Amino acid sequence: MFELSLLAPEHYVEPASDALIDELGAHSVSVQDADAGRAEEQALFGEPGVAAPARSWQRSSLRALFDSEAQATAAAAWLLAQDWGRALTLESIIELADQDWVRLTQSQFTPSEIIPGFWVVASWHEAPPGAQQILRLDPGQAFGTGTHPTTRMCLRWIARNAAARSPWPRVLDYGCGSGILAIAAALYGAQDVDALDIDPIAVEAARANAFANRIRVRTALPDMARGEYALVLANILATPLKLLAPLLCAHVGPGGTLVLAGILERQASELREAYAPWLPIDVGDSEDGWILMTGQRATHKG
Repeated sequence: MFELSLLAPEHYVEPASDALIDELGAHSVSVQDADAGRAEEQALFGEPGVAAPARSWQRSSLRALFDSEAQATAAAAWLLAQDWGRALTLESIIELADQDWVRLTQSQFTPSEIIPGFWVVASWHEAPPGAQQILRLDPGQAFGTGTHPTTRMCLRWIARNAAARSPWPRVLDYGCGSGILAIAAALYGAQDVDALDIDPIAVEAARANAFANRIRVRTALPDMARGEYALVLANILATPLKLLAPLLCAHVGPGGTLVLAGILERQASELREAYAPWLPIDVGDSEDGWILMTGQRATHKG
């Protein structure tokens, strides 16, 4: 793993971070005050419900993780070649010690209650007393633990809608990661569940997690999606969701529901526009600046 470190003025933190994740393939981007511990250090806090005085520090340190030195170098070259990229300063590209970064981070997660009685419990924790529905999870090197707002909103939607719409005869979890959404749907009664991901590690993690929960989920690569589904779930990011609009909508059967997450509040309009030719979607939930969007296919008459 290689770390690209850049200095960015306040107004260039967001475009640089977005480009690193959406365009340049960074696994993650962290942002810190470049002047932390010095007289120039700047606090960014606001009262509840009141915006912070600034969106970022006057000088921020951006650290992005890449698989290879070549990727990190190419990303730095691309950023610095942009007109606005002249405001950035390249600090370093260094190789990090070989560690399982995902597992190291995820090992901190404690049991998470989604709705009263429904808990996501990592394999290294005991289930809380009084838990009625338990989803056991070992993410391994695949993302999806139930703690991020996007995942929590999807799990909430499944739990709250299961009574009215379950058993869903067929469910597709596209970009399944750890398989958490597919497993939740199966735990709440879905009969035929496909969990698909482009990453073979995620496919294996989803398979192992389904086995640990004693439910049946079919795991495979994305080209194994089969026909139409009563429920299509996709918790990815806005850019790939826009590109996937025709494909995902084609898998929503008559009367079926599409649930999308990984979307920031400010991206709602562009997602509506991207999906409008195939299916009207709207915001169904929000948490910490993220939104969940849903749409429903009309039932054929006759």
